[in-house]
Amino acid sequence: MTNPGADRVKSVRALSRRSVRDKTGRFLVEGPQSVREVVAHRPELVVDLYLTAESRARHADIVAAAEAADLYLHEVTDEVLAAMCDTLAPQGLAAVCRVVTATLDDVLAGQPRLLVLLTNVRDPGNAGTVIRGADAAGAAAVLVSDASVDVHAPKVVRSTAGSLFHLPLVTGLPVEETLVRLREAGIRVLAADGAGTTLLPDVDLSGPHVWVMGNEAWGLEESVRDQCDEVVRVPIYGKAESLNLAMAATVCLYASAAAHNR
Repeated sequence: MTNPGADRVKSVRALSRRSVRDKTGRFLVEGPQSVREVVAHRPELVVDLYLTAESRARHADIVAAAEAADLYLHEVTDEVLAAMCDTLAPQGLAAVCRVVTATLDDVLAGQPRLLVLLTNVRDPGNAGTVIRGADAAGAAAVLVSDASVDVHAPKVVRSTAGSLFHLPLVTGLPVEETLVRLREAGIRVLAADGAGTTLLPDVDLSGPHVWVMGNEAWGLEESVRDQCDEVVRVPIYGKAESLNLAMAATVCLYASAAAHNR
């Protein structure tokens, strides 16, 4: 494919808009790392894979895995790929994928020991980094509120570095109802918030629990904190005023992983 103005190119580029993603049930995955992970772990989600001649040679492992999975590969020029993608330099690979999310029932049926719930998280980079951190820490799933950023937005997908395809995501959740269901399932609800009186090293993380993370600017709403079993603060030992959301979430998740793997 050589025409950057082709209808197919425009339809792929349109996936950068949430309204189009919601209507089509598809989203775009850009770059070799994320494409490699979806091909390796969730090939059934891939509708079309686009690559340049250079990337076909450079990423022979991805191409071989895609061909083994009988995926549709389309060779395109650099100009066409740039016109399709949200980034200026998509690194030679992009895939159109189906949106698939889990349900809270699915997650609870697995008797999870570690979860994270994003409430009112609006920054795509933060959301994607939390998903990546949850994956690395061995969390069972990431739960995302109805007021949070769309996890299939291009910047979120890139920030996950492929972790989007490693663990279940449950999206569109009403926060207060979700907290009730988690507690009914025997999962301890821990708010991570700078207003917490309990320090992270002092919390018992041995049992099943969920970390509830708030908005980047104002943290957790008081009504949400009141529903949690404990409000926990990450201690600051140096002169930093605070940690950003993604850093705090990663610290909390790794504390949980350490407690569960002793």
